[in-house]
Amino acid sequence: MRDIHPAYPDANIACACGNVVKTRSTRGDFTVDVCGACHPFYTGKQKLMDTAGRVDRFRKKFGEKAVASDRAKGGAADVAKAPAKKAKPEPKAAEGVKFSEAKVEAPKAE
Repeated sequence: MRDIHPAYPDANIACACGNVVKTRSTRGDFTVDVCGACHPFYTGKQKLMDTAGRVDRFRKKFGEKAVASDRAKGGAADVAKAPAKKAKPEPKAAEGVKFSEAKVEAPKAE
């Protein structure tokens, strides 16, 4: 029989925080940036996002539409109104002719 399995020696995994884990690896000794002893998720020092800020950003972005639908559902009635967006002016065509009625002529080939 052939020996097809790689060598599996003892290995030391060193973290940037100074923690050393002894295990076995085909890779040998190596270092890591974060381990279970210093990772924020495992240590409980994880920062949570403020969800109230998300609601304010949504209302600021979508303005009165979001507030009006919230009021229709019986939600926050005392929310300050967001400034309404200005309507874009209609492009100008020839005088006395509406833009939708303006005739466009193709250039003549000579």
